[in-house]
Amino acid sequence: MIIKNGGFSDKMTNLNLKKFGAKPDGIFNNGEAFKTAFEEIVKNGGGKLTVDAGNWLTGPIDIPSDTTLELSEGARIVFVDDPALYPPAFTRWEGVECYGMHALVRSSDSKNIKITGKGTIDGNGERWWKTVKDKKARKQSKPEEPYEIALAKLNPGYENQAGGGGGRETQFLRPALIEFINCENVVLEGIKIVDSPFWTVHPIYVKNLTLEKIHIENPYSAPNTDGIDVDSCENVKIIDCFVAVGDDGICIKSGSGPDGIRVNRPTVNVEVKGCTVRNAHGGIVLGSETAAGMSGIHASDCDLSGTDRGIRIKSRRGRGGDINDIELKNLVMNDTLCPIAMNMYYKCGITDTKSPLFSLEKMPVTSETPRIHNVKIIGCKGTGCKASAGFIVGLPEMPIDNLEIRDCHFTTDENSDRSPMESDMFYGLPEVSVKSFRIRNAPGAKFENVTIEGPKETFIYE
Repeated sequence: MIIKNGGFSDKMTNLNLKKFGAKPDGIFNNGEAFKTAFEEIVKNGGGKLTVDAGNWLTGPIDIPSDTTLELSEGARIVFVDDPALYPPAFTRWEGVECYGMHALVRSSDSKNIKITGKGTIDGNGERWWKTVKDKKARKQSKPEEPYEIALAKLNPGYENQAGGGGGRETQFLRPALIEFINCENVVLEGIKIVDSPFWTVHPIYVKNLTLEKIHIENPYSAPNTDGIDVDSCENVKIIDCFVAVGDDGICIKSGSGPDGIRVNRPTVNVEVKGCTVRNAHGGIVLGSETAAGMSGIHASDCDLSGTDRGIRIKSRRGRGGDINDIELKNLVMNDTLCPIAMNMYYKCGITDTKSPLFSLEKMPVTSETPRIHNVKIIGCKGTGCKASAGFIVGLPEMPIDNLEIRDCHFTTDENSDRSPMESDMFYGLPEVSVKSFRIRNAPGAKFENVTIEGPKETFIYE
C-alpha cells in the first residue's frame, strides 16, 4: 500500500458493499456484509468500501485502519434499534473510562480512517430516547435489563462514578453514533448524520482529526444527543459543519473527576471555523468534563443563533482541569437565552442542591478544583438575548482569571419571560432579576468596547 497525503493512500483496493451479499431494502441486516468487506480490506492492506444508494440496515460496524468508507448520494446506513445487538466495548462514557454499549460505527486503535460522501448515517434513535425517558419517569435507579446487568458487572464501582445526567446509575449506557478511540489521522467529510441514540460524533484519544462539511441533526427533545464531543484529542479541525441537536453542539472535553485526572490526557490545539449550530443547549462548549484540561482552543466565524447558550464553558468542584488559552472570535449568537455563559457551579449529574460542591464559601484547592484563565472573546454579537446578556461565575477559591471580552455587542429581549436564572444550569447562586451581564468571582475580567442594550443595569458585579 502506498501511503501519501497525511497517512491516506493514493492507491487502494476499491470494493462495493453489494459484492458481499448486502441488500439495500431496509429490512435485511447487512452487518455480516460490512464485516466481511472490512476483513477483505484488511487482507489487502487497506482500501475503499463504497455504499451505493439505498437503505442499508445493519447492526454495529467496526472500521479498520487504512479504510475509506464512501457513501454515495442517496445511500443511507440505518442501525437496528435493539440494545441487545450492541455488546460491551471499552469507551469513555460521560468522562469516565468504562464499558458501554458498542458504538453504532466504531474504530479503535486504528490509523488513516475516512468516512466521506453525500450519503447519510441514520442512528434510528427514537426507541433509545423513549427508553431512557421512560427509565427516568419511573425513577429506575439500578440495572434491570440483561444488557445493563452485563455492563454493571464490567464496571465495578459505577455507582460512585461521575455522571452528567445521562443515566449511569441504570447502566443503560447508550452507544454513540460514531466513535473513534485511540486513533490517528481521522477524517469525516460531507456526510449527513442523524438521530443518534446518545452523543453523535465522539472521538476519544484521537490525534489529527478533521471534520469538514458534515451535517448533524437530532431532535431538540432527544436526550443527551450532543453533536460533536472532542474528548482528550490533539490537533483537531472542525470546519464548515452544521449541527442541530438535543444537547450541546460542538463540545470540547477531557475526562471527569478522579478518573479523568488519572488518565491525564488534555485536549489541545482545536480549531473551529465557519460552523453553524442551531437549537443546542450550547453552541461552542468547553466541559463539563474538564479533568485533564484543555488549551489552544480557537473558534471563529461561526453562527450559533437559536442555541440556548452561544459560548458555554462549564465545570464544577470535583471535575478538575486547567482551561486556558481560549480564543472565541467573530461569533453571531442571536436569539439565545444567554450568549456567553462561564459557569463553575454546573449542576447536571448532581441531585443534592445543598452539596458543598455549590458552596459560596472558599473551599480547599485540590487536584479536583477546575481553573479557567487566559480567555479572549472578541468581536461577538447577539440580539434577542432572552435570559441575560452574559453569565460569568468562577469559584471563590479559584476565580476566573485573565478574561478579556472586547468589541462585542449584545441586546437583551426585555419582553421575554425567561428568567436570568436560566442563563445556565447551576445550584447555589443567589437570585437575580435583571437581564444584565452577571459577574461573580472574576475580578480580573476586562471589558473593552462592549455594548449591552436593554437592561437597566448593564453589568452586575457580585
